[in-house]
Amino acid sequence: MKYLKPPVVLLLVLGPLVFSCAEMKQAGRDIGHATRDVTKKIGHGTRDVTRKIGHGTRDAVKTVGHGTRDAVKEVGSKMSDAETSDSNRTGPPSK
Repeated sequence: MKYLKPPVVLLLVLGPLVFSCAEMKQAGRDIGHATRDVTKKIGHGTRDVTRKIGHGTRDAVKTVGHGTRDAVKEVGSKMSDAETSDSNRTGPPSK
């Protein structure tokens, strides 16, 4: 009996400790996975918003660029029309 007491006491002390360690490990795993999932959702939301902003900006720049290009073409065609009409005139150039 004298030699049986220390292992029994050791098992009684370490048994709940090992069980509680497994529970703590599972709780840590649950917290870690929940944190990972929330972080992933935040990251994907940020990515999607950034993509929308980028596409909107790109489209706005294209619209402005096309409008500027069209305006320059229009002014250029009017200038070439004016030069053509001036070259058809006879007499001194107009001031």
